[in-house]
Amino acid sequence: MREGIILKALSGFYYVDDGQSVWTCRARGKHRYSRLTPLVGDQVRFTPLENHSGALDEILPRKNEFYRPAVANIDLLVVVASQAVPTTDPFLIDRVTSIAASRGCEALICVNKCDLEPGEALIQTYEKAGFLTLRLSAETGEGIDRLRQAIAGKVCAFTGNSGVGKSSILNALEEGFHLATGEISDKLSRGRHTTRHVELFRLSCGALAADTPGFSSFDVDRMELARKEELQHSFREFKPYLGKCQFLDCAHLKEKGCAVLEAVKAGDIPQSRHQSYVRLYEQAKAVPDWERKET
Repeated sequence: MREGIILKALSGFYYVDDGQSVWTCRARGKHRYSRLTPLVGDQVRFTPLENHSGALDEILPRKNEFYRPAVANIDLLVVVASQAVPTTDPFLIDRVTSIAASRGCEALICVNKCDLEPGEALIQTYEKAGFLTLRLSAETGEGIDRLRQAIAGKVCAFTGNSGVGKSSILNALEEGFHLATGEISDKLSRGRHTTRHVELFRLSCGALAADTPGFSSFDVDRMELARKEELQHSFREFKPYLGKCQFLDCAHLKEKGCAVLEAVKAGDIPQSRHQSYVRLYEQAKAVPDWERKET
């Protein structure tokens, strides 16, 4: 039996890298009857068979998992945004970073297409919130070296709304990559989905990076959200003010004596971030515990 990492999952086959070669594996029958589905990024044990095929025997314990994108054991979630066409709604970024925080995963914000639109307001918002935020242009190469340094040696997933340039950034990061990229639909002002599945790629900087299918503002898997009581902890700029409200059970929505709301009023917490928190709180409130996906 050998150990390896799943680089790609496609049509019931799992492509497992053991550090020397890639094996095409099928999951043992027991996985079909368990609640644990193999994910890209899983560390697994498998039995080698002939012609570099194998049988996937065991999924090793995960440190985290995501459902959108469907990946596991991620060190860094790279959230790609754009203020050119298509324009990223900050709420999409806040939803993804909140889910990442609830999974114990660091997040990095990349504002791509800065050669077309600098996106300074967006950059300032996330720098103020305490995120490493990079200004990028996959077209000109601006910021690519900084991104390469930030992801070196980490397992990371690139995510963001369709058309923001995730595949283009990976092509710029690694010479010889030729991932498919899509044109922007003039009619809908959004990208065409060019990535159909999740796959991890080994980069020369030592990173394992996943290009993931893009999402739209309607692709909300509400079962991934933190519980409403826990959501406050997934907004890092709230931390200095938690426990300082007038009421111990303060939800930071519109309560009297709320330290978080005072910080928003004073400009110490970006208003757009608090607005996203309120939207996510209402969504989380609507999800019963029995319906949630547990990790």
